[in-house]
Amino acid sequence: MSPVLRLSGITKRFGPLLANDAISFEVARGEVIALLGENGAGKTTLMNILFGHYVADEGTVETFGKALPPGDPHAALQAGIGMVHQHFTLADNMTVLENIALGTQGLASWRLDRASARERIEKMSFEFGLAVHPEAVVGTLSVGERQRVEILKALYRDAKILILDEPTAVLTPAETDALFATLKLLVKQGLSIIFISHKLNEVIAVSDRVLVLRAGKLSGERVTAGTTRSELAALMVGQEVEPPAVPEVEPGELQLVLNAVSTVRQGTGMALDNITLSLRGGEITGLAGVSGNGQATLAALIAGTEKPASGEIIVQSVKVQEWSPRAALAAGIGRIPEDRHAVGTIGDMSVTENVILERYRTPRFSNRGFLDWQAARKFAEEIISDYDVKCPSPEARIRLLSGGNMQKLILGRALDSAPSVILANQPTRGLDVGAVGYVHRRLLDARARGAAILLISEDLEEILALADRVIVMSKGRLSAASPRGARTIAQLGELMAGHGMEAA
Repeated sequence: MSPVLRLSGITKRFGPLLANDAISFEVARGEVIALLGENGAGKTTLMNILFGHYVADEGTVETFGKALPPGDPHAALQAGIGMVHQHFTLADNMTVLENIALGTQGLASWRLDRASARERIEKMSFEFGLAVHPEAVVGTLSVGERQRVEILKALYRDAKILILDEPTAVLTPAETDALFATLKLLVKQGLSIIFISHKLNEVIAVSDRVLVLRAGKLSGERVTAGTTRSELAALMVGQEVEPPAVPEVEPGELQLVLNAVSTVRQGTGMALDNITLSLRGGEITGLAGVSGNGQATLAALIAGTEKPASGEIIVQSVKVQEWSPRAALAAGIGRIPEDRHAVGTIGDMSVTENVILERYRTPRFSNRGFLDWQAARKFAEEIISDYDVKCPSPEARIRLLSGGNMQKLILGRALDSAPSVILANQPTRGLDVGAVGYVHRRLLDARARGAAILLISEDLEEILALADRVIVMSKGRLSAASPRGARTIAQLGELMAGHGMEAA
């Protein structure tokens, strides 16, 4: 049987950077291909070429035996290629039906046939186990339900090849299991899937074959049934990757206490509801929860960008009177923000400018009101060297760095001053296995020197691997803390879904 998709000799350059180097592979009907690679390995570039957003310098793409016109997204959609992005592309103020049918009618059709669209959506929902109400407003849906809408949107357009980019990044364990069950149904119907993920256990669970990219080249291909997690990790980074050891430690003094804190709801964010949290030195507290349940508000509160409406903030036994980002930094709180692009860095500023952003007024970098650029550049060079950042120079625009290298710079900026409290908000989101291990080791080093760490993550494996105690956030409320290993992934998943929070 001829393949449904064939990429032949795909090469793409951006100036001196060779992003894709003569990549060739095929996908069969009803096959699940996992695409792995380090940050900057060329996965995104390859998918953009497949989708028509980029034009390859060399090579061709064929779907069902026919050449796909380069640089034509409409042609890709017409050929049956669909994609579900990690960050959903849905209009919150529109219904499920409207989001799915949007853009599927010609200009001559001035009115949407809602009855036939609803009938088709309900049929697909039942057939593939994607339960969602067509008239529900997307803004009221859970994360898992929104992902179902994205998949239905692709299927509604008769997708025969579905690309899933980090599809489980914001799902609970139960929602992940439901997604995998849906994928099995889709594959039985003949759909082919390209599954992009950094979670090796999920790759092994869901795929038939694994393709590994490294430095723009196809470095390896394995039949999933005959490979292991450690072998795939080694193919990705070029060497064996061992998880860092987490020694038992005795927690130290209280560094930060939130006592019965509530906040006022801002926009679409979730307000905090009478939460109490204590962070001790030499201890990692893991906070699990489905995205949008108040983690972002809690992180903003600790970072000083959100103010409490009631309750107390106590830092090292001193009750805080005025709280702000500057006060948080002065109190010894280091932050690794959730979004390294929108919040953690300023893309068009240089590496040097970004690493001093939070401390440019301190005596180390300021002399009588003027920036000491020599000291700033030296500091940037130290961060680049100490944190193994692959970077052209301290003057390079930070937006040119890969996600992993950008995260290492933010990590260095946050940890250099030896903060007493570290807010690590999704510190490894979207990072490859090598970069994840590096970030974990640095956080454990900070724990060993006595820092109190709040690790906010939607990756339960990360929480269970690093955290000394685990708490769950659901609808702005916190569960009671449990020591490492006291709760299973299934039990944590139930709490993340809001079940049993009262009894927690």
